[in-house]
Amino acid sequence: MPRLQLPQVECVLPAAALLGESPVWCPEDNVLYWVDIKRPAIHRFHPVTGSCQTWRMKEEVTAIGLRQGGGAIASLRSSLATIDFLTGEVCKLPGPIVPQPDMRFNDGRCDRRGRFWVGSLHEARLPETASLYRFDPDGRHTEMVAGVTVSNGIAWSLDNRVMYFADSWTRTIFSFDFDLDSGTVHNRRVFVQLPEGAGVPDGATVDAEGFLWSATFDGGCVIRYAPDGRTDRVIKMPVQRPTSCAFGGENFSILYVTSASMGLTEQQRIDAPLAGGLFAVDAGVRGLREPQFAG
Repeated sequence: MPRLQLPQVECVLPAAALLGESPVWCPEDNVLYWVDIKRPAIHRFHPVTGSCQTWRMKEEVTAIGLRQGGGAIASLRSSLATIDFLTGEVCKLPGPIVPQPDMRFNDGRCDRRGRFWVGSLHEARLPETASLYRFDPDGRHTEMVAGVTVSNGIAWSLDNRVMYFADSWTRTIFSFDFDLDSGTVHNRRVFVQLPEGAGVPDGATVDAEGFLWSATFDGGCVIRYAPDGRTDRVIKMPVQRPTSCAFGGENFSILYVTSASMGLTEQQRIDAPLAGGLFAVDAGVRGLREPQFAG
């Protein structure tokens, strides 16, 4: 039976984000980067001081990955860009481009060869019109998975042989055979299928034991899955809409969880006054350093 856990869950930043997403820990500076998609900004949270520095964006920013040369790569609404945190300069990159005005990019993450993977979504949820793309350090971009509706939850196993990828609209986390050298995927199969009414799988990460952590949007929890898809534990959150998670802190022992406040009813806001906050969870396991973009 899965364990329902009530570990220490602390709201470290009551940010009231509309759609907080894409937490990434920077161990050199001991800070956490994250974004608010719908109130477009990149934030940098300093746990020691509790302060948060903000870079306002001119359009939606949906995900970020740190760059080996400094700054970040980011997915904007319809394109990718590099971000210089010293100057605030945003430099758009060629391709991939989402094909329709009612589509945008969504979740993104770097693999361990320094490639940036980013998926799209259809805002009206037109089925099977979105895709997952791979953006290489040399600027090449390739559509890797087609026929999804809401791309989310990109992560890789410890041995780099499995890639996890969720279609939130179908409440499904898929797993693929993954080739790290070529950056290719095949053999898509269902890893986890959430039942109707249990929320949807959102952002995800893998811990140092090879278990997948998945934020469950509208499910009010973060779930830890074993490599065989078994639910290992469920951590109840004080908000209904956790959106993504990433390990950080000393020895990557803290699970940071972003959340959303958009779309809640007045009663839901009363019941969850910390909606849109950034949370720190003592998860009892350690995570891994996030790979950085090599371009």
